[in-house]
Amino acid sequence: MDYLSSKSPLIQIEGLSKRFDKRGLHIDALADINISIYSGEFVAILGPSGCGKSTLLNVIAGFDTPNSGLALFRGNPVSSPSPKRAVVFQEPALFPWLTVIDNIIFGPRMQGKSSVEYMPRAERIIQQVGLEKFAKHYPSELSGGMLQRVGIARVLVMDPEVLLMDEPFGALDAQTRTVMQELLLDVWERDHQTIVFITHDIEEALLLADTVHVMTARPGQIKRTIKVSLPRPRSAELTTTPIFNALKLEILRLIREEAMQAAKDAVI
Repeated sequence: MDYLSSKSPLIQIEGLSKRFDKRGLHIDALADINISIYSGEFVAILGPSGCGKSTLLNVIAGFDTPNSGLALFRGNPVSSPSPKRAVVFQEPALFPWLTVIDNIIFGPRMQGKSSVEYMPRAERIIQQVGLEKFAKHYPSELSGGMLQRVGIARVLVMDPEVLLMDEPFGALDAQTRTVMQELLLDVWERDHQTIVFITHDIEEALLLADTVHVMTARPGQIKRTIKVSLPRPRSAELTTTPIFNALKLEILRLIREEAMQAAKDAVI
């Protein structure tokens, strides 16, 4: 993880808090979040349901603004969405009337770029994510895992500096999810793109990430930051090793503490 040495953070979250006002109620979603994310780092944000993980991602993406504190990208406040910080959602939301290749190149085409600029990259990414035999297919002809591959490829072709992923494999079955995790690891190993990955799955976080930020129950705070020193390249077999399971038990204990506290607060 030499990207951490003598470099300023690519993303800096400083004292960030977020509150929502709904039907006259004040809901504190995030409270005093402080995170540094470096270029080339794979970061997972993990926590109990409703802890504000997606809210934090939306602030980094520029979809939402904090009530206090700062979200900085390259030292500048995040004030709006940017193609430099691309988002992959749980549902890929493809255009059903476009083929796979046309969905993938939709972004650069709408930006007015020449096909000479984006097609070589698109073709490389299509091969990377295993879609070369499906380029002329329509979304209705693809499985859930294949649809998510298209969604990831559509973002990668834009060449963002940061890939923001909001539980992208949450709707997939266990086997497809494992395949997609290993695919993402392979893509990351090739390009070392900065990734911020939201998940509630402890194994997924540990398998993928260099750094895992464990959040408290709402209002979300950073309960613990864990550096994952497991060797790379990684595959699903890593989840059976003693060191992996020791880390899993540590995080499981942290999450259980928060879940129990949230249940106690709900009763009170």
